[in-house]
Amino acid sequence: MKKVLVLLLLFVGLQQTIYAQKVLKVWVVRHAEKDTTNPKDQDPDLSAAGAKRAEALKKELKSQRLDSIFSTDYKRTKLTGFPLADITGISIKTYNPAKVDVLAKSLKMNAQGKKILIIGHSNTVLEIIEAFGGKRPIEKLTDDDYSYLFSLTIKGDKVEVKTEKYGDKEPVKEL
Repeated sequence: MKKVLVLLLLFVGLQQTIYAQKVLKVWVVRHAEKDTTNPKDQDPDLSAAGAKRAEALKKELKSQRLDSIFSTDYKRTKLTGFPLADITGISIKTYNPAKVDVLAKSLKMNAQGKKILIIGHSNTVLEIIEAFGGKRPIEKLTDDDYSYLFSLTIKGDKVEVKTEKYGDKEPVKEL
């Protein structure tokens, strides 16, 4: 009888802990359009269309009161987040795109109740969503997919993924 009571109390305590967890809100985007005028440049700036999209991202998320912005250590990702970082006073933190699972695990453990933007690349954005425990909302990102804005609502082991578009919805062709 005591064992049953203890197990019941443990179960109720665990349930309360799960329900008491705060929601972690994460937005994941690919960097904005990059300058492709020099094919040998491995770390290009944003193109004019990319700068416009970075401003659109700022307008889209400025009311969210973000706590952190994470970017890879490339100019195009940092420049995508800079207008939003500038208006909010947040410093952009860098992460290793080869270790998105480490980033996701750390944020799930240490950033409950926070709102975070993560800027990645066409080959990492969907992996970031999966690292948080979410399902891929689309099959893949192509080289000209820049308008996706994925939002993740994470509470415990439950992850809700929503897909939106922002800025110019269609790829902008640079001349």
